[in-house]
Amino acid sequence: MVQHVEQNLQLMTKRAVKAENNATKLKQENALLQVQLKNYKTENEALRLGQSASLSVVKQNADLALQNLLTVITNSRSSIKQLVSGAESLQLVADILKSIDRISEMSEEGQ
Repeated sequence: MVQHVEQNLQLMTKRAVKAENNATKLKQENALLQVQLKNYKTENEALRLGQSASLSVVKQNADLALQNLLTVITNSRSSIKQLVSGAESLQLVADILKSIDRISEMSEEGQ
């Protein structure tokens, strides 16, 4: 009977030691996971800040591109107006040349 109690005591001791070892391992794992969680939170926050900064840069680039596009549009309109004006001037010169031809033809016929 005593021997049976001693065996039970040894089994319970082994179980207790095993449970303590498991508890220690779980505490270590928990501490490691807490550190990883803290690191992930820090990294996540850094990424958010970086993303905000990236969005700010993208917005600045978009604003600059818009300003450049508006400048190009304004200059294009000016160039188009100059081309139209030049075409009108050329048309006027062509009309004058036609008139000169008619006048010279009339002068030659009248002589």
